Amino acid sequence: MKKITAEWLKAAQDDLRVMEKLLGDELLTHMVAFHAQQCLKKSLKAIIEEFEIGSVRIHHLVRLFEMAKDHLEIDLDPVLIEKLDKLYLDTRYPGELGLLPEGKPSLSDSEEFYRTADLVYKAIMARLA
Repeated sequence: MKKITAEWLKAAQDDLRVMEKLLGDELLTHMVAFHAQQCLKKSLKAIIEEFEIGSVRIHHLVRLFEMAKDHLEIDLDPVLIEKLDKLYLDTRYPGELGLLPEGKPSLSDSEEFYRTADLVYKAIMARLA
């Protein structure tokens, strides 16, 4: 595994660990959503770097997933990926971090985001092992 790939995966793992600590806290669902988006982005960038299949300067999950999907052995819900892709990450104020266009994610949304990020991270780790 390339050094840069390992660095992306370590950063993704850090996001997973943060989510695990926040999961179940209804007041912090937006932070789980934010870290799920970040974990997915970093995990997908690891695959892109490892197999040299494109630029990692892209930030949109849908595009990153399209680039990496041939190297993944899992199917992801495109609606969920699009939902996470719409997180308001270009924040101007602290209260906007991790918000979906319709507002703060629900507790069940945050749990689904975590499960998806964890699934992708583990699938990529297995693929690169």
